[in-house]
Amino acid sequence: MLIKEVIARKIPDSRGDLTIEVSVNGQSASAPAGKSVGKYETSSYYDSLDWNIKFLNDANFYGMQINNFNDLLLLESAIKSKGKFENPKKFGANALFALETAVLKSCAFSQKKQLWEIINPKAKRFPIPLGNVVEGGLHAQNELRPDFQEFWIIPQEKSFSKNVSLMREIYNKLKKILNATSITDEGAWQVSMSDEEVLGALSQFKRIKLGADIAASSFYKNNHYLYKDKTLTSEFQILYINDLIKKYNLFCTEDPLQEEDFQGFAKIKRTNSTFIIGDDLTATQPERLIKAIKNKSINAMIIKPNQNGSLLEVAKIFEICKKNKIKTILSHRSGETLENSLADLAFAFEADFFKAGVATKWREAKLNRMIQIENEKNH
Repeated sequence: MLIKEVIARKIPDSRGDLTIEVSVNGQSASAPAGKSVGKYETSSYYDSLDWNIKFLNDANFYGMQINNFNDLLLLESAIKSKGKFENPKKFGANALFALETAVLKSCAFSQKKQLWEIINPKAKRFPIPLGNVVEGGLHAQNELRPDFQEFWIIPQEKSFSKNVSLMREIYNKLKKILNATSITDEGAWQVSMSDEEVLGALSQFKRIKLGADIAASSFYKNNHYLYKDKTLTSEFQILYINDLIKKYNLFCTEDPLQEEDFQGFAKIKRTNSTFIIGDDLTATQPERLIKAIKNKSINAMIIKPNQNGSLLEVAKIFEICKKNKIKTILSHRSGETLENSLADLAFAFEADFFKAGVATKWREAKLNRMIQIENEKNH
């Protein structure tokens, strides 16, 4: 595929904030944005959204030949030389992610292939959806919200589409059970309940497992974890999380401690036979992942492509995870667009889990795309 035209523009995301959309030979891709931002994730833009849009519209990529996934190396080299960056990620994660995805979409279109086939034509394993059905912390606005950021259901059916159906069924039932009247940016229920009240309510459902994103960095101040009803030292936070994992039989727990506590993560992982997930801890960066592996901190990792920017580096992260038996969770962000390529990426990289929400059109676009891939593979 010969690059003939690159056009960058601003579009609103699901929160109404502006983000970048890039079109390559008429095939477009856009980038999301997170509300809960990890300290170590790549900056979204080099200088500003406007700067990156001007750069892409002024830069001349005409004549560059991209035929497969690994040819993104040519694109990243061009970004480095045109922008005089020592590393293509300096260009900005959102801008690089949108550009690379649009290039791959255009490549797929020119070869009459699906996006996932350009990345990994041998892909065949579908992820399990992980649905955030209730949110608190930084993802909710109400005063009496839970301290934890997300509460998940992980369905245990035989296919991706059946898992999504079960998630949606439980999500709809929860409105009445939780007395919920509003939703968060990610389409999860916003409730006036404690963390344990939410976990107790979710425990009643069959054919699912439970998980939670503690997002502990968001309420860690002056060496203490500040809950609404208690203040815990790191030692007592570890004991509290261990207790919750056992009491509610949690299948997975994300960021149970603040983002520098690799040793504390390792203590929780040693004590439990469940998945301890790094997100703020690892921030979709290979160096942070390698540090977590050396410290035996995690056995699962959230991967958000636009936290990094380079799809080549995202592929490398998946390789490192597989080699070290770390489960992978490809994830959306709180500020999303109707971009559905995340499903192709999850399938192509053979992610173990796919975290794309349950409700609202921005989340459904990704879930429905994965169902479409599943239907096409099965026929």
